Amino acid sequence: MKQQVIVDNRPGANGIVATSVLARAAADGHTLMAVDVAHAANPALYDKIPYDTLKDFDAIGMVARVPMVLLVHPAQPFKTVKDLVAYAKANAGKLNYGSAGVGSAMFLVAELFKAAAGIDVVQIAYKGGAPALIELAGGQLPMTFISLVAGMPLVHSGRARVLGVSSAQRFPVFPDVPTIAESGVQGFEFYLWQSMIGPVGMPRATLTRLNTELNSALSNAEVKERLTQAGNELIGGTPQQATAFIRADVERWRKIIKPEMRINR
Repeated sequence: MKQQVIVDNRPGANGIVATSVLARAAADGHTLMAVDVAHAANPALYDKIPYDTLKDFDAIGMVARVPMVLLVHPAQPFKTVKDLVAYAKANAGKLNYGSAGVGSAMFLVAELFKAAAGIDVVQIAYKGGAPALIELAGGQLPMTFISLVAGMPLVHSGRARVLGVSSAQRFPVFPDVPTIAESGVQGFEFYLWQSMIGPVGMPRATLTRLNTELNSALSNAEVKERLTQAGNELIGGTPQQATAFIRADVERWRKIIKPEMRINR
């Protein structure tokens, strides 16, 4: 776009700190944000957030999505998803899963899995995904969900066993790994997705230009190679499609996240 782009990292509160900055920015197309699944889950997770997720932003377009894998330590007795579900039902509340904290993708996919499978598994929150993987590899943690690319090196080294992938279909890079849905948890599907958004009220011409540039970038050979090598499935599409996707995901998490999971602010 022949303009300097400044990346302004604003960590904190599961993305709410950065999203609050975006909500207050001028709707001129010069302040944008890359959001992920936490953006859609936050309205259900937090009692109060300083913006309206569905009304205060214009979606520019979807970027990509990547499935997650269910990993267990090789010493665990379950060899399949069905084994794990049966074990969890017979040992309610005695099996733990690792996450990067409440609201993280690792937390969200695990809670979705628990709801879909009808099991009681207890969260152990770590300060990030890497510590959880270290504990899993060492045998201190029985199971966790992690992005496909981050998890498969542990599988290949024999330090973890993969039971299933969270996508609707088997992932082409790992065709031998069954989906969790086909392993008995019917209808289960989860992706760690990314979308570009801006403040609500951007001029139509600006929104159209940004969407065009986003789709152009996703069709660039170098960008496609970098993203697909990291396990991403590129999406793209229109602002309307992105808006509908985010709205549907907000509603999904409102149904999944229980009152006791909410974070008071």
